Amino acid sequence: MRRPVPSGGSPRGSGSDRAAWPAVEEFLRTRGAAGMPHPGGTLLEHLVRVAHLLGEWGAGPDLQAAGMCHAAYGTDGFDQALVDVTGRAALAELIGERAEALVHLYASCDRGVVHPRLGGGQPVVFRDRFTGREHTPPEPDVRAFLEITAANELDVLAHDADLADRYGPALHGLFTRSRDLLSAAARDACAQRLGRYAFDTGPGIRERRSSGDVRRGPATSPRGMR
Repeated sequence: MRRPVPSGGSPRGSGSDRAAWPAVEEFLRTRGAAGMPHPGGTLLEHLVRVAHLLGEWGAGPDLQAAGMCHAAYGTDGFDQALVDVTGRAALAELIGERAEALVHLYASCDRGVVHPRLGGGQPVVFRDRFTGREHTPPEPDVRAFLEITAANELDVLAHDADLADRYGPALHGLFTRSRDLLSAAARDACAQRLGRYAFDTGPGIRERRSSGDVRRGPATSPRGMR
C-alpha cells in the first residue's frame, strides 16, 4: 500500500507543513479543499494546520495523515464532502488503511449521540451517521478520534471568536470528561485554550492562570463545529 509520508519522516518539527505530504495535499486540492472557505482561510489550510498540531502533540504518521484528511467524507459539523464515502479505497490507497479507517470513524460519528457518551467509561458505543448502526471501536481508535477532535476544534476556535464563544463551554466540558483519553500534550492545549470557559473550580481541565479571567457562555452542543 502506498504511503504519503516521505522518507524524511513526518511533518512534526519539519518547519514546513506544506512540504510534508505533497501527494495528500494534491489529492485534497484537486477535490476542492483549497477553494472552500473555512475559519482561518480555506479548508485545505485548516487541514494542514490540524495535521501539524497533531504532529506537535507527538502523533505518529497515521494519526497525522488522518488529521489532514479528517474532512474528506464530510463530518457531522461540515457536510461538504471531498470524497464520496463509497470511494474509501482511493483514500486508503493514498494514506493507508489504518489512517483511512480513522478518517471514516471521525466522519461517520453522530456527534449528538456519541459526544455525551465520551468520558463515561469504557467501552464507548459509537453511532454511524451514515448507516444509523451502532458499534464499539477499540480504545486506541477512540483515543485517536478524540485527539483529532481536539486538534480540529482548537484550530477552529482559534480562528473564529464567535464560534469560540458559542461552543467553547461545551467543548471544555467534552474534553474535561474525556481527559483520560487524550494525550498529555492535547490535555495541556485544551487547558490553555479552553480553561476560560470553566464554570466551576472542581477537578478538570482549567487554564493555569488567574481564576478571575473567566468568560461564560452558553453550554451549547459542539455538534455544529467542523
